[in-house]
Formats: sequence, structure tokens, C-alpha cells
Amino acid sequence: MSAAQQRPRLPLGALNTATRIGLVYMASSTLMEAEMYAMATPAATIHTSRVTLPSVTVEGIDAMMRSPELRTAVELVAQAPLDVLVFGGTSASFLHGTEWDRMLVNHFEEWSGLAGKCTTTSTASIAALKAVGAGPISLVTPYRQEVIDRATRFFGENGHPVVASVGLGITSDWELAQVPLEQIYDLALETDTSESSAVFISCTNFASVGAIAALESALGKPVISAVQASFWYALEIAGVHAARPGFGMLMDSRLDPAAIGDPA
Repeated sequence: MSAAQQRPRLPLGALNTATRIGLVYMASSTLMEAEMYAMATPAATIHTSRVTLPSVTVEGIDAMMRSPELRTAVELVAQAPLDVLVFGGTSASFLHGTEWDRMLVNHFEEWSGLAGKCTTTSTASIAALKAVGAGPISLVTPYRQEVIDRATRFFGENGHPVVASVGLGITSDWELAQVPLEQIYDLALETDTSESSAVFISCTNFASVGAIAALESALGKPVISAVQASFWYALEIAGVHAARPGFGMLMDSRLDPAAIGDPA
């Protein structure tokens, strides 16, 4: 009997050939990597670099985005042989509108050397809403009103008027991650209206992906979250199928055939 015939099944043998997603993320945040890995099969891996976020306010977010740390974080993670790079900040990329978001993508492409392979969460979110045919949206956030106002402007100028919104007024990044998923589920149900064609859950340190399928079932409409959209769009850019089922209709186009039928 040959060595190959004797060898047992090696389930993680594909990790070194997986699609590599680079993620630039807030140093104080904890949820995005975990939620991305929950949605991913071994066909995709996530590699993270960090940047300091002083506070979840307009001033704090702006300070992070103008810090030299941002370029350093991009250049560090891009030392790995990445297939795609995601900047995992929703409010940070919609802060000053659509042109700001596009400028950020251009900077990330320049700093990383990944031309045509970079995105922000805000860019990914607009692409995701388009993919599910959304128009007006209900907006669920943990933000203060000043940040909600920036989000409303950004989505509105991209064809998704916000017809209902909610925020929790949280300014500490650590506190964002402590909001229970059950509370966020209830918040989405309470905020949605018949005028919205989809629900968008904003913030990449705000639990979301575990509630998406249940919310879509309850509401009968697409539910998109910042983390879900970021992961889906990274797979779209890379042209790979590496998602597990169970995380909303958006992910259907990127399901890993090997995972269909498996529990999430």
C-alpha cells in the first residue's frame, strides 16, 4: 500500500493555498475577524493589521483616518501575499461622503500595491445593497446621531435613502462589541418599516452575522450587515467561493460547494 493510500484525511491541508483576505481594522475592536471566520470555509483566510481609534465620534474617527498609522497598517499587512485587502471601518469610510470613500480605496491600492483588489466596508456595503436589489433602507447602528447623520448622507447619495434609523449613542469601541446579538436582532425588528426594501446593520464591531438569516425570515426582505458585506465583497473581488451557508441571501453567490448542506 502506498503512502498516499495510507494517509488519513487532512481537513486543513488547503489553508496554505487559501484565498488570503487582508484586513485593516481598529486596534480596540474584536468582532470582525471572528464573524468573518464564522462565515468562511478553509478556502479563505483572514490576515489583520490594526490602527488606533480614539473614540466612536466624528472627531475620533477623523483622527484615526488622518493618522500615519493607517498607511503603516496597510503596508504591514500587505507584506503577506494577499489576494484582496479590506479596510474594515464603516463609519470611517463613509465619514466624509462618497468621494472620501473612493479616495481611501485609491490610497489603499497605492500603499498595498494591490491595484483593483482593495475595498472599504462602505464600498462593499453599497455593492451588497445593489446585489440584493435594495432601494430605501432601514439603518440599525450603535452610533451617536452625528455619525448616523453621516451614514444617512452617504447611503442617500448612493441610491439608498434611509427611511428609518436607530442608534445607541455608544462612543467606546469596547462597548460596541458588548451589545448582545439578541438586542441587535430586536433593534432591527423594531426599526424596520414597510417603506424600506432592506435592513442595513452598520459598524464592524457590532454583532450581526448570527442574526441575519433569522431577520430575513422574520422580515421577508434582505438584511445586510457591514461585516457580511465586507466578507462577501472580498470574495467577489477575489472571484472565489469560500462562504458557508446560513448567513443571508447575499452570500448565496459565494457559497463554497464543499460546504453546502453543512451546518454553519
